Amino acid sequence: MNTLKVGDKVPSFSAKDQDGNTISLKDYTGKKLIVFFYPKANTPGCTAEACNLRDNYKELQSEGYELLGVSADSEKSQAKFKEKYDFPFPLLADEDHTVLNAFGVWGLKKFMGREYDGIHRKTFVIDGDGVVVKVIDKVKTKDHAAQLLD
Repeated sequence: MNTLKVGDKVPSFSAKDQDGNTISLKDYTGKKLIVFFYPKANTPGCTAEACNLRDNYKELQSEGYELLGVSADSEKSQAKFKEKYDFPFPLLADEDHTVLNAFGVWGLKKFMGREYDGIHRKTFVIDGDGVVVKVIDKVKTKDHAAQLLD
């Protein structure tokens, strides 16, 4: 698992959002982009994280940030998740792991003594040139926006 680091250029990617629209990295050229990866839509930690970002969305936008949430859930799951909590940002349904692999967040995880492949909860801040300027490895799900606005 080769996770992107600060200073790395993000590989170009495209994936479908919850409504089946294709979203690409190039759509955000010239903009500051926050890409947050979460293991599973509608689970407690992921819900807390995404709701915290939603609640601070205006503040993040006023700092010039766009947001993208990414998991390996289906478009349908992402649509339900977005609708249920009224998220103002797109959620990518990265079922084939294109984006997960581009950022290097899919890999071996350990939980309660067992090992399995899954999504590592990480957040990347990308500048207008597509370069990683910040990586948050230890996401505080209930206070994630504060980590970004630091």
